[in-house]
Amino acid sequence: MSGTYQAIQLQRIAGSFRAGSEIISLDLKEPGPGEVKVRNLYCGINGIFDTQIARNAVDYVTLALPTLTGVEALGVVEACGEGVDHLSVGDPVVTTRFPSGYRQWNTAPASQFVKVPDERPEWLVLASTGVSAYVAMTHIGALKAGETVAVSAAAGGLGHLLIQVAKLHDCHVVAVCGGEKKGDFVRGLGADRVIDYRSQSVSDVLAADYKDKLDVAVDTVSGEIFDAFLANMAVHGRLVVGGAAQDLEGQPEIVTGPRIANSIYYKGVSVRGFMNGLLTDYWDDARTWMFDRFAAGDLKVEFDEPRFRGLEGVYDAVERLLSGQSMGKVVVDLS
Repeated sequence: MSGTYQAIQLQRIAGSFRAGSEIISLDLKEPGPGEVKVRNLYCGINGIFDTQIARNAVDYVTLALPTLTGVEALGVVEACGEGVDHLSVGDPVVTTRFPSGYRQWNTAPASQFVKVPDERPEWLVLASTGVSAYVAMTHIGALKAGETVAVSAAAGGLGHLLIQVAKLHDCHVVAVCGGEKKGDFVRGLGADRVIDYRSQSVSDVLAADYKDKLDVAVDTVSGEIFDAFLANMAVHGRLVVGGAAQDLEGQPEIVTGPRIANSIYYKGVSVRGFMNGLLTDYWDDARTWMFDRFAAGDLKVEFDEPRFRGLEGVYDAVERLLSGQSMGKVVVDLS
């Protein structure tokens, strides 16, 4: 089969993903030895990463322009190259390798794809964001049953799964999010306490009700929420840093105050960085756990509304995620 397909290509360094990229046409390649050709059906949106890529501000990615974009996609295998024995034509598969997401087709090494049970976008979320949630919580956070857990950005794609991973370990979950609608959303996922940062002081609520009680906290926001979590960690608590959305503009806040040693030494607290791309050895077990829990009906994947379609919809989806309004995972239908 010959022809062309469309993909989003970053062509220039710019302040936003939309400003730096274009939809282009590319030749559709047949798979070589060890490769598969996949028709993408859905892609997951990582708006902060996309924005930082457009600004050439992702330290662990060496950017060479032009480059295709997007990380995660679910599709169907349409052709297999010589030597591919673990995948067949018709298999639904997921990839989480940059730049595999924002494109209609992808011809790449078969080792970059994982077979999933069917074509539902839930499997895309579980194999990407779900794996991140499980590894962050159980490996980096060293979660134990019955602990008290705090999650920032709790209504988001990652946050809504972090809540459920913790609840499936019989933990008490404190969810931080903004607005009544998001509060209701995370309560529906099992959150035991909701802190609305728009109308409440996260620091004051934690100091009043969770002083020295947070065994695990997962923060992807930074700033005052990070400070509030750190101040209220339990003895041997683990504060997991999974992002810093507040620093999106590339100018982290300069804080004048006691060194972090004053907060962690006397309680044996640890602050741990979570970078999922450095933890590939744990992905298989994490994916199995998430898939099994979903298949058993113990775990839900929630999608943001409105839904977006086509590569043109990727731009709106990125901006929707950055707006802070989204709840659940933002996914674009490419079919």
